Amino acid sequence: MKLSVGLKVANSLSLTPQLQQAIRLLQLSSLELEQEIQIQLDSNPLLEKIDEETDADSFQKEETDQQELSSQLNADHLPDELPVDTEWDDIYSHQTTALATPEYEEREDNRQVAGSLQDHILWQVNLLNLSQVEKLIAHCLIDSLNSKGFLDAEISEITASVQHLLEQMDLDDEVEDDEVLVVLKHIQRLDPIGVGARDLAECLRVQIQMLPEHQVIHVNALQLLEHHHLLISNDLNKLLKQTGLSMSELKDVIQFLKSLKPYPGEAFEGDDSEYQIPDVIVSKKSDRWQVMLNPDVLPKLRVNSFYSNMIKRADQSDDNQYLRNQMIEAKNFIKSIDERHKTLLKVATCIVEHQKAFFELGPESMKPLVLRDVADEVELHESTVSRVTTNKYMLTPRGLFELKYFFSSHVGTSTGGEASSTAIRAMIKKLVANENPRKPLSDNAIATLLQEEGIDVARRTVAKYRESLHIPSSSERKVLI
Repeated sequence: MKLSVGLKVANSLSLTPQLQQAIRLLQLSSLELEQEIQIQLDSNPLLEKIDEETDADSFQKEETDQQELSSQLNADHLPDELPVDTEWDDIYSHQTTALATPEYEEREDNRQVAGSLQDHILWQVNLLNLSQVEKLIAHCLIDSLNSKGFLDAEISEITASVQHLLEQMDLDDEVEDDEVLVVLKHIQRLDPIGVGARDLAECLRVQIQMLPEHQVIHVNALQLLEHHHLLISNDLNKLLKQTGLSMSELKDVIQFLKSLKPYPGEAFEGDDSEYQIPDVIVSKKSDRWQVMLNPDVLPKLRVNSFYSNMIKRADQSDDNQYLRNQMIEAKNFIKSIDERHKTLLKVATCIVEHQKAFFELGPESMKPLVLRDVADEVELHESTVSRVTTNKYMLTPRGLFELKYFFSSHVGTSTGGEASSTAIRAMIKKLVANENPRKPLSDNAIATLLQEEGIDVARRTVAKYRESLHIPSSSERKVLI
C-alpha cells in the first residue's frame, strides 16, 4: 500500500466556547440567568450593568452633592444667639469620618420568624416537672415529629434510642415502652393538642378528650373513631350497624369531626412559597394578542468604556492582552444573552399564534402542539425549542403557565380531527367538578360522555388523565351523607 499526502476540504460543525455558552444560557431560568450574570460581572472587569440613571445625570448629581457638602464644611461662624435646647447637628452639619461610618445602615430587624413545631413543643416541655430521663424521652419524641405533627417512629424505636443515649451518658437507668407512652401522653396534651399522635384517629381522639364539656356528640364521635376504617372505606351500612347511630346522628358526628384539626403541626409549616417570575408577558390589545419579554428580567449590560479605551492595538503586553481577552468574552456574553431573548420571543410568539383558542376560551380549547411544529415554523432544531421552553414561564390573562404547558399530544375525534390531551384533562376536571357527590362518575361514564362530545378515548386513557390531575377514583370521591 502506497502512502501519500493530500488535501481534502470538508465542512464540519464544532462546538466553540461561544456556542457552548449560548446553548447553556438558552436553557437557564430567569433566576439562574441572574446568578450567571452576577458571576460574569464579578469575574470580568470589562462587563458592567447599566443603571437606571445615565452616567451624565449621576455625575451631575454627585457634583452637586459635593458642592453642597463643601459649602457646609467651610462655614466658619455660628449664629450669635441659639435657641434653648439646640443641638449641634441642628445648626452645624458635618460629615462623619470613614471610621465612624458603618458599611451598612443599622436598622432594627422587625421581621417575625415563626418558630418550628419542635421548638414550640420543647419550650412547653421545659415547663413541665419531668425527671432527667423523662426529658430525654421527650427530646427523642419531639425529634421524631414530622411536619404534620404526627409521630414518625415506633415506640420501641424511641425506647431503644433513649436507652442508647443513657449508655453514652454512663447512666444505669433502664427505659421501658410504658414510660415512653406516659411521656407521649403528656406531649399530646400540649399546644397544639394532638401533637405526637401516631395516626389521624388518635389525633382526633385526643382533641375530643381535652374538650372541657363532654356531650353526647363527643361520645358518639369517640365511638365512630373506633370504626374509622369503615368510614374511610365508605361502608355506610356496616358503620350504621356497628355504631348503632341513626343517619342524622351520623351526619352530625361527621360534621363535628370535620371541625377538628386533622394536622396539629400544619400551623407551623413554613409558608415560603416559591414565586415564579414570568419571562414572557401576553396581553390583548386592539383585538390582537401581543407577546413581549418581561422588562424586569431583561439584563442591561455593556462593555466598560473606561477599560476598553485602555486597550492599545499594537501593545502585546500581558496586561493589554488580558484586557483584550476580557473584552471579547464580554461581547460574546452580551451577544449570547441577546440571542437567547430573541429565540425566546420567537418561540413564545409562535406558541401564542397556535393557541389563540386557549387564550380566548380556556383550557378546553387547547390545540394539539408538539415541539416539531414550532421548530419547523421558527426554523430551529427541536432540541433548541426544548431548551428555550424549559423553566420559562408565560404570564397571560388566564394565569401563569410554563411554556411546556402549551405542548400536548393529540387524540383522535369521531369527525376525523384531533383533540389536545390538555383539553381532555380540562374536560375531565369539569365533569368531575359538576358530578353528583353521592353518585360520582366512573371512568367508563366519563369516557362515554367524552365520546358524546366526539372524542374517542378509552377508559384506561381516562384513568391515566384522571390520575395525572390527582383526582381520586369514583369510590373514593363518593360522599356518604
